[in-house]
Amino acid sequence: MSSLSSAAAPVNSALPQPVLPAGQKRAPRRVLPGFRLTLGYTLLYLSLIVLIPISALFLKTFTMTWEQFWFAVSSPRVLASYRLTFGASLLAAVVNLVFGLLVAWVLVRYTFPGKKIVDALIDLPFALPTAVAGISLTALLAGNGWLGQYLEPMGIKLAFTPAGVVIALIFVGIPFVVRTVQPVLEDAEKELEEAATSLGATRLQIFRHVILPHIMPALLTGFAMAFARAIGEYGSVIFIAGNMPMVSEITPLIIIGKLEQYDYTGATAVAVVMLVVSFVLLLVINGLQAWQRRHAGAPA
Repeated sequence: MSSLSSAAAPVNSALPQPVLPAGQKRAPRRVLPGFRLTLGYTLLYLSLIVLIPISALFLKTFTMTWEQFWFAVSSPRVLASYRLTFGASLLAAVVNLVFGLLVAWVLVRYTFPGKKIVDALIDLPFALPTAVAGISLTALLAGNGWLGQYLEPMGIKLAFTPAGVVIALIFVGIPFVVRTVQPVLEDAEKELEEAATSLGATRLQIFRHVILPHIMPALLTGFAMAFARAIGEYGSVIFIAGNMPMVSEITPLIIIGKLEQYDYTGATAVAVVMLVVSFVLLLVINGLQAWQRRHAGAPA
């Protein structure tokens, strides 16, 4: 009997085990290679994909004098494109903030026929090529389009105007708000709402004092992401904007125009301005996400 039990014992039990100091735990085995190798690969990959192209952009701009740089980034045509790009992006992000919250609320709190289809359609701007979206919106809103042929006789012209730019940016930005707010609403504790209802709170008071503080970090994060996405949008805008200088010309189109004219330094100067704004927005988004994690009780 003793021979059987000794045969059934694990083979590794006979091997000597290293003795660890008191209070020290055995380090877990790593699936990936060591820290130095993975860190080196990460830095190399980021350098090739991100850091080197961005550095080249700044180095090209440094070949200009300050007067040349200022003239390139502050000409009336470029300033008009800034106003349209940032103004339309901000307006589209505000619209997505309101209606994105409404869409997320409906998808989380209600059950209705075709809900899965509607939920899948929210991700359509992610998968759809932006040029296809621009052509579709133009065919829909132009003077001979399905909706434009009825709107323009009433004096409502959307295609080839700044209003068309806003509509295109709303289309590409709505998923960012919905997909950021939706999981937070799903994790919200409904017991707090029920307790507030039992205490006599109205639905507006419940939303304002119970729900809104809980989803506000995610809502602001979605707003910032939609705003940042709209600033760099190009494909869906050029078809519906009309691209009229000083009226409906966006900043990315200014950059493309300078490149076509072989004004590489002027294009990089305008691109640097957009890049700096994007970095600032990235810092804002990261700050909002850290705030959201602290608000949810998770480590930042």
